[in-house]
Amino acid sequence: MENKTSGSVQSVERAFHLLELLADNGDSTLTELSAAIDVPAPTTHRFLKTLVSLGYVRQLPNRQYGLGLKLTRLAGRVDSQLAPIVAPHLDTLAREIGESANLAVLEGHMVVYIAQSPSRHAMRMFTEVGHRAYTHLTGVGKAILADLPDEQMARIVGRAGMPAATDRSITDLTKLRKELGRIRRNGYATDNGEQEPGVICYAVAIPDVPISMAISVSGPTFRMTQELAKEAVPLLITEARAISDELLGVLG
Repeated sequence: MENKTSGSVQSVERAFHLLELLADNGDSTLTELSAAIDVPAPTTHRFLKTLVSLGYVRQLPNRQYGLGLKLTRLAGRVDSQLAPIVAPHLDTLAREIGESANLAVLEGHMVVYIAQSPSRHAMRMFTEVGHRAYTHLTGVGKAILADLPDEQMARIVGRAGMPAATDRSITDLTKLRKELGRIRRNGYATDNGEQEPGVICYAVAIPDVPISMAISVSGPTFRMTQELAKEAVPLLITEARAISDELLGVLG
């Protein structure tokens, strides 16, 4: 009986490992997934078949596997639990800095904005809750990428591609690596008109939490001065740590 229980627990661990791999790497083949979890292909196929039948994984026409739509409901529940924890910190940022404050999470190979406290100004950042964006174009995305191992970062960017949104966009992996190195040294990321012309964003990753996420403040170039950055970055770091402490308290 003990062996069966142990085997059942291991099967659950492997099933969740498969979901995490698909979240991190995007659509993948059976061979890739089997190699990643170090389990024979027939066994991996059985795990995937079960997950497909439950709706948590879907099989694509090209025979690759991707995350299933049923996970959207679970993700929505998680987002709704995060919002009350994060909202006061975003409100503090928006009030103190005077610009829109955002929280974004890594979802597959894109970032998704899941909470926002708007600027008091009439001219605001146009990013809205629910907006999906490329990691290499955004302050929050680059802050998250800088917090990941290089191999995982390269997989995420490779899956998504590196299209340009403006003439300031980074579209070369070598240049992105240099940018991520700068972010690690400085402790914060910047989007200087790379996603949206005339908009600057400062962002910081939330440290030590199991979900890759970041917070940011964004506004038009003429208001996002170097003087404002000197005020915004330390406050972002403080609020990021406070969010981390609260989330870790909830997660136990």
